[in-house]
Amino acid sequence: MTLCDTGPMVALIDEDDPKHLSCDETLEALGDDDLLTTWPSLTEALHLANRVGGYPAQRRIWQYISKGLIQLHRPGQDEWRKARELMRIYADAPMDFADASLVVVAELLRVRRIFTLDRHFRAYRINGQDYFDVVP
Repeated sequence: MTLCDTGPMVALIDEDDPKHLSCDETLEALGDDDLLTTWPSLTEALHLANRVGGYPAQRRIWQYISKGLIQLHRPGQDEWRKARELMRIYADAPMDFADASLVVVAELLRVRRIFTLDRHFRAYRINGQDYFDVVP
């Protein structure tokens, strides 16, 4: 399983994005590996997609979800507490809610690989110690 951050979702649907080709190649390289994202990351991606191409761009992201290319994590009742704590710890980065939600899921599901364009994930730690395996 690979976590999927906002940036690749937007870059995949925006052919003018400088990272489009890299993200497309990474998606191919991941093959049958399941991609998992969080509600905050999806919300952020839909917001950015709207800026890029309106509802048609948002619809393309929704298609990734509906076709199962990207699965959506259903948060547990207390995940927000851990996200809030991570945002406090990484306040100097700063860490936004979407990033915090992905770190929480990495800790809960013991997933190290993340598909992201965000350099902050090279600094974030899983359970305060493990590095992420960042792709591309």
